[in-house]
Amino acid sequence: MGAAFYVQNLLGGLAYGSLLFLIASGFTLIFGLMRIINLAQTAFYLIGAYVGLTLITHHFNFWLSGLAGGVATALLGFALYSLFLHRYHADHLTSLLLTLGFTLMLDDSVLAIWGGDPHSISPPHELSASLQFGRLVFPSYWLALIFVSLGIAAVLFVFMQRTKLGMIIRAAVDDEEMTRGLGVDVNRAFYVVFTAGALLAGLGGLLGGPITAAYPGLDGELTPLAFAVVIVGGMGSLSGALVGSMLIGLVNAFGKALFPEFSYFTIFVPVALIMALRPGGLFGRTQ
Repeated sequence: MGAAFYVQNLLGGLAYGSLLFLIASGFTLIFGLMRIINLAQTAFYLIGAYVGLTLITHHFNFWLSGLAGGVATALLGFALYSLFLHRYHADHLTSLLLTLGFTLMLDDSVLAIWGGDPHSISPPHELSASLQFGRLVFPSYWLALIFVSLGIAAVLFVFMQRTKLGMIIRAAVDDEEMTRGLGVDVNRAFYVVFTAGALLAGLGGLLGGPITAAYPGLDGELTPLAFAVVIVGGMGSLSGALVGSMLIGLVNAFGKALFPEFSYFTIFVPVALIMALRPGGLFGRTQ
């Protein structure tokens, strides 16, 4: 194992961590702000992948198809929250069971509409080639995905730090009762966060498709990883979601390369260490 092995897995881990960030950033904000364990978050990812894939087969642009997948899941998330979840966000068990029910229904819908065969998703033509540096060969799309995710992260950080709504969300994550007591309309933040979380997951569905493909059951495989990111990074923290996603992505890549028999186990080693040493996560607070 030379330097090329480590660099290749480093870049591969960062690419996988980038797609995890698109899922986990919304997941952690919904969890932190509304105390909803939204199990449907990865189902939104799967729906976004299939919607985007359908548009691509009709010769739509890759990036516009990804955006359309995000918009479709944003509308779906808004509808689910408006019709059902807004009544139960303070009821943890009911909201958990509701999102579990949504996940099962969305899974069955995917199976009924698109069938049970796995679908590979090709990257856009301009990024279909690989980059070669000596012995290192790396898909150019993976590098593009890292930059796209970092760009989305930068937009989210600016929104959270520089806008009034972002400040309300941060204040409500820290202390919802105090924020309400100051006369702030926290309910509006709930709608925005849930819808934005669904949009990011749906957008990630097609962007991450060239890495994960699309098939029924993929959402169930990604859910434990999203949980791991939230536990490592800390509930309600965007910085934690970014660092946690990259860490889990790297552990996943090196775990599969070095210990393929124990790759799933290695992902949860940092989770166990964080829970033992810092229960609130790297950037979170102990509740």
